[in-house]
Amino acid sequence: MTMSLVPGESPVSLSEARGWLRMGTVIDDAVVMQLLRAATSVCEAYVGQWLVRRSATEVLALSGGTLRLTVRPVVAVEAVRLVAADGGETALAADAYHLSAAPDGSGRLAIETPGPAARVRVTYRAGIADDGAGVPEAIRQGIVRMTQHLYDARDGKDPAPPVVIAALWQPWRVLSLGGGR
Repeated sequence: MTMSLVPGESPVSLSEARGWLRMGTVIDDAVVMQLLRAATSVCEAYVGQWLVRRSATEVLALSGGTLRLTVRPVVAVEAVRLVAADGGETALAADAYHLSAAPDGSGRLAIETPGPAARVRVTYRAGIADDGAGVPEAIRQGIVRMTQHLYDARDGKDPAPPVVIAALWQPWRVLSLGGGR
């Protein structure tokens, strides 16, 4: 499996983070932006979902049955292309595949007639909200607090994040058992 993932935007703005950190000058803006991106990535890994919608591209082996897309929650499929052994690709029409979504937001893709193709390239959109404002406030608050923790911990103090962060994110956490397709 190959996946191309473009990092998503943080649902928390630089000014929100600066306000929480009680920073008055713009000296550390680049550092705070890096920490916001890191905190957002930690959150997405913990909850098992992308926060702000964006595109993902996966190349999956066609092994019969349905294919499970990796990122969730899946919102829509943008393109499906069959990949031949020689690397050539053929676009599939929308009626040649079917996307179904599970209650946990994972997407399953069924291809009607894959033919001799060994792999499929799927481009799709996934994420909880269209923009940062649509992300639940508890998730956003956890990102702000994680940013603060990372900012404070850069001098080696208190390496463990506060447990309140996990408590804020826990209601949106989605876990998977096994990796079956």
